[in-house]
Amino acid sequence: MPILFLDFDGVLHPEHCHEAKHFCCLSILEDALRQVPECQIVITSTWRLEQSYEDLLRRFSPDIAAMVEGVTPRYRDLTNVPNTLVGYEREAECHAWLWANEMPHRSWVAVDDRSWLYRPFCKSLFLVDGRAGLTQATGSQLAARLQSLH
Repeated sequence: MPILFLDFDGVLHPEHCHEAKHFCCLSILEDALRQVPECQIVITSTWRLEQSYEDLLRRFSPDIAAMVEGVTPRYRDLTNVPNTLVGYEREAECHAWLWANEMPHRSWVAVDDRSWLYRPFCKSLFLVDGRAGLTQATGSQLAARLQSLH
């Protein structure tokens, strides 16, 4: 059962877009996730720091919201960050969530538009062009990647 660590800005809509375009790529993500119904979602987006968990869940269709398992902890609140992850905030947050939920060896993919938040050549990073967000093509690639993990 793969885990998808999900960013919002630059993934579910273009980075720095007008509020009216927020979540314009959500249907592409949801279509991809419906092909891997056993996938679990954990929100890594900075939106998790500004909005309630319930408000975050309301953004998704009910079937996809049911796949959301939680949000990652804040980097600044982490203790015992391994030296190899210092400076790679989002990847450290993903690993911290996996350890806290007793899933350190679980297969995972992080969908993000910011490569510098992960170690160079991180095999679990699915990098999206933040100027566009998820497209039909990258949505299909993501579905295939998730299917290959189980």
